[in-house]
Amino acid sequence: MREKIEYLLVKMLLFLAKVLPKSFLYVLTKMLAFSFYFLLKPRRKLTIKNLQNAFPDRSEAEIIKLSKEIYSGLSETLCEILLMFADRFDIDAAIINRDEAIGQLAQLAKSDKGVMVITAHYSNWELAAHFLAKHNLPMLAIGRRGTNTLIDKNLTIPFRNRYGNRAVYKDKAMIAMAKALKAKENVGMLIDQKTGGSHNVRVDFFGHGARTTLSAAALKLKFDPIVAPISIVRQSRGKYMLYVDAPIEYRADEITDEKEKLKVITQRYNQALEKMIRRDISQWFWMHDRWK
Repeated sequence: MREKIEYLLVKMLLFLAKVLPKSFLYVLTKMLAFSFYFLLKPRRKLTIKNLQNAFPDRSEAEIIKLSKEIYSGLSETLCEILLMFADRFDIDAAIINRDEAIGQLAQLAKSDKGVMVITAHYSNWELAAHFLAKHNLPMLAIGRRGTNTLIDKNLTIPFRNRYGNRAVYKDKAMIAMAKALKAKENVGMLIDQKTGGSHNVRVDFFGHGARTTLSAAALKLKFDPIVAPISIVRQSRGKYMLYVDAPIEYRADEITDEKEKLKVITQRYNQALEKMIRRDISQWFWMHDRWK
């Protein structure tokens, strides 16, 4: 029953995204985000704590202001994802450097080794995934299994597959990614969240040790794909820059120990993520317990 009620509520929200004026929808999602900010005290406190740890030189007033900017930006991302669901958001017009970005993606797509895109829960990451798939770089996209099967099956997965991406849950990811890269296809990984189990390592992220998956490094050593850090940064409402950073070719050939090799490669990938996030720190998902 709970799943059905949640599914109906989301369907209602998507219906509103189809009929409400866009300006009103932006206001509605902002009100929703700030309701969470003020009502969900543990999540707000975690956001502030993470910012304080990452930027100890900033004053309390600066940190509080930044925490509110994070929730505000998240509200715009939510609004635009709803509009994308409703086919009311032009993903090509949203990318300011569209022609340059398309050219960069076309160059990556020429690879005969496959491409492994590494990115983060940053800005409107769903928009980035759609744009890449539409323009030469469809991917096997790894995501977390949702708590509601109806929403996942009928809404989330079809949405993520819209332009040719193939969504795969994390529990089946490693085998699926290995098969894709062996076939010289492309995969996309968001590697900025904490991981459990044994296949991870603690490496530096914003000055603190953070458990990070070893999967990307292991796949690099096994299949040697092009590792492309790609991110998207909001410039103004509905307008973005797509950044295709230089591929990371590093394989730690100077190191013989396999575990150490994986660790230093993973550290390089974390450095690439940190570079992305520092372009506008208010656009990362700071309310996640990354350093637990």
